[in-house]
Amino acid sequence: MHEDFLALRFPADPHEVAPVRHQLREWLHGAGFGEDEASDLVLAVSEAVNNSVEHAYPGAAGGTVEVNAHCELDGSAHVDVTDHGQWRVPPPAMTMRGRGLLLMRESVDDVEIDRRASGTTVHLRRARSPVLPVARAALECDVQIHETSSGVVAVVRGNVPVEAGPSLRRTLTTAARGGTVPLTVELGELGVEEGGVEQALHDVAEALSAAGNRLVVRRP
Repeated sequence: MHEDFLALRFPADPHEVAPVRHQLREWLHGAGFGEDEASDLVLAVSEAVNNSVEHAYPGAAGGTVEVNAHCELDGSAHVDVTDHGQWRVPPPAMTMRGRGLLLMRESVDDVEIDRRASGTTVHLRRARSPVLPVARAALECDVQIHETSSGVVAVVRGNVPVEAGPSLRRTLTTAARGGTVPLTVELGELGVEEGGVEQALHDVAEALSAAGNRLVVRRP
């Protein structure tokens, strides 16, 4: 029987990360998430856990990390990664670990970081993609990515229904390397359904702004 909640507490030790990944993946599969969806969320959680393990407790100081997961009423999975140290994100230019936050944004639908004197909690949410009939799935958009000397251009074609919004957001965020590369989105070839466009563009613009870049949108 699948449990509605997953609660893990473990030492802030690199050797603990792999077992946590395995337990979370198994829990997500039991909750009805497909392999791609589960992999996205496991990757994001791994980045948050790794940052806590590597940076929350300086020197020889020991500490713990907590991972708590549950499914919300809309079927999405919400995972909190909590430590009780001083969590930080190094600048991307310093180390590959500095790209952890960017990877989180690419992999899940929502990322929130709550920093307090008592520690830090990273809130991650990933929606479960609806199972669409073949005819409906064919309505979803096609995105063509082109790299230029000044950034990346994404040409969005076809329909973008509301349920396709999260997928479009992840595609655009990945094209912009999590926000580290300027992005131009061309919407001249959208279909009649575009309910998922506005929120996707809003979220991508926030990711770009956080990295010091901006989103340019070209409409007909």
